[in-house]
Amino acid sequence: MSSKSLFRKKSIISILQDAQDGLTDAHGGGELNKVLKVRDLTALGIAAVIGAGIFSTIGEASYHGGPGVSLLFIITAVTCGFSALCYAEFASRVPVSGSAYTYSYVTFGELAAWVIGWALILEYAIGNIAVAISWSGYFNNLLAGIGGAIGVNLSFPEWLANNYDSASDALYQTAPHIFGVPIILNLPAFIIVVLVTYLAYVGIRESKKSANFMVGLKILVILFVIVVGAFYVNVDNWSPFMPNGFSGVLKGVSAVFFAYIGFDAISTTAEECANPQRDLPKGMIYSLIICTVLYILIAFVLTGMVSYSQLKVEDPLAFVFNAVNLPKVSFLISVSAVVATTSVLLVFQIGQPRIWMSMSRDGLLPKKFSTIHPKFKTPSFATIITGFLVGVPALFLNLTIVTDLTSIGTLFAFILVCGGVLLLPPQEKDPRSKRFRLPYISGRFIVPAIVILFAYLFRNELPQRLSFAGGWEVWKHNIPFFFFVVAALLFSVLSFLKKLSLIPVLGLLSCFYLMTEIGFRNWVVFFIWLLIGLTIYFCYGYKRSKLAQA
Repeated sequence: MSSKSLFRKKSIISILQDAQDGLTDAHGGGELNKVLKVRDLTALGIAAVIGAGIFSTIGEASYHGGPGVSLLFIITAVTCGFSALCYAEFASRVPVSGSAYTYSYVTFGELAAWVIGWALILEYAIGNIAVAISWSGYFNNLLAGIGGAIGVNLSFPEWLANNYDSASDALYQTAPHIFGVPIILNLPAFIIVVLVTYLAYVGIRESKKSANFMVGLKILVILFVIVVGAFYVNVDNWSPFMPNGFSGVLKGVSAVFFAYIGFDAISTTAEECANPQRDLPKGMIYSLIICTVLYILIAFVLTGMVSYSQLKVEDPLAFVFNAVNLPKVSFLISVSAVVATTSVLLVFQIGQPRIWMSMSRDGLLPKKFSTIHPKFKTPSFATIITGFLVGVPALFLNLTIVTDLTSIGTLFAFILVCGGVLLLPPQEKDPRSKRFRLPYISGRFIVPAIVILFAYLFRNELPQRLSFAGGWEVWKHNIPFFFFVVAALLFSVLSFLKKLSLIPVLGLLSCFYLMTEIGFRNWVVFFIWLLIGLTIYFCYGYKRSKLAQA
């Protein structure tokens, strides 16, 4: 393929060679530390998946879906399971850092790789800003609880744990002023980002120890919550199971999917795995299974302890135990929430610099982003920049957990990974190789049958979703669904004609469908973000790409 093509690709062999050469000479500092094993990778996955989702967004999803939200966790887990298997296939074939970015470079070419890398930056950065602000709220509540127990005020002053958008008029008056401007900062959010960035900077070994400890602690707390909460479940609260119908359950797609995106971050640590071709797939799949079981149990406990209609709160787990007069358990949950959100911050602060490192190696970003620290063996400059991009906005901005915008970027990445597996060249089976292999199941008849089945089950809804009757205001929200229908029909035909592998096709279509449930406004913001990224690519990366220089 021409070096001037927008779809110029890197071969798997050249990517592996570049990773080795790039880390030993051009970028300085030597190789990354290969210290992660299956247990560590599973812990990193759980650390990212069980965090803000289980402590906050699950309440919003339960409010809309009722006890039926447990079905949504299963649907989302199956969707992520298809994607995880495709990630695992890529991770075993291309065991280098970079996640979906690197995988897209192999299969779709440079332009698609840049787009997905840019989308992942959005996912990691905005998600972490929101998590940092969420952590601040939990931490300040925890300090207030401890202070109340010992009769001392330990909380941060309101002007140091707030932001300009959320501040009351009274706070504007009472906050310190400099040159007539009130000083209102979210200091705890900034402090935790600095501490977590430092931990990610000094080494993956230290990070994995911290992640393993935090994961062990919060799993114990969550199991304790499930066991204790089970004694306070009122089965009458589980009826009706889907109070707002299946459409009400689907309203929680973004909130639930936001909880699952963490296993993507595991693939960014490929070069720090002792045996990535064997261990990465296991870590992804184990973490996904463990987290799904915990989420479903928590959903049943939550909706059983109180009515689903009461769960539209920021701290649903603490709320339900306060509702049954167990304030001590509520306090324990606050402690666990602080630990859980800290571990999420850590995993994503580890993940994003490694994506930038991969993009820099390919010439799409300045070389400085792929500098490896000679002592700590981490992408030092990229880690510091990530800390600034997350810490400074968290200090000033008022961000709720932007689940829609984060989820749309992640689903987009998953679609490209699933599609990319369909384009990978076949490999002969080597009985001596212990690497993971995606099982091949022909989708020739299964995919068309599934599409026909869903068309029948939703035969009443389809005409409404594809109708122009409501005008532009209604139709614009159905545009993504229209393209999903086109994609479903196209892949049905391709599966029949070319006997496409079933798992990647189901992963691609299920992720696409979940994207259609995300609001139109978020699609607009997402495309604006992509346009900004494309501008940077054509002004810098296109000409400086290593493939362009070849």
